[in-house]
Amino acid sequence: MRFLALYPLPPFLLINKSPAKTGTIKMEVKGKLVKKLDIESGISKSGKEWQKQSIVLDNGGEFNNEVCVSAFGDKVKSLINLEIGMHLTILCNVYSREFKGRYYNSIDGYHFSNTSNIEQSAASDSAEENSPF
Repeated sequence: MRFLALYPLPPFLLINKSPAKTGTIKMEVKGKLVKKLDIESGISKSGKEWQKQSIVLDNGGEFNNEVCVSAFGDKVKSLINLEIGMHLTILCNVYSREFKGRYYNSIDGYHFSNTSNIEQSAASDSAEENSPF
């Protein structure tokens, strides 16, 4: 696994390019959940049902601080228990498609982790260390 060094790289992104799949970039996005969009569903040309849900994270950056990440198929189930305000870490794939001479980017999440509890316990541990008792 190689890591790409892109400058300037925002602190919330970890990008690595998988040598097995050329053109797929894997990324880690961290931020606070600010919006859950409605579930979209349909039937593909091959007759299979599909569903998709997107969420929006605020990464706390100064510019372009909102990132929209989509979940497809079984991954939509992992979004059910997420609530607005939670701090998340999402592993995702980033790719582009060309349509009529224009390029469209997609960020598809495949692992969603709630880091709110971890951050709260770390904060309480540091508060206990500073306590005189």
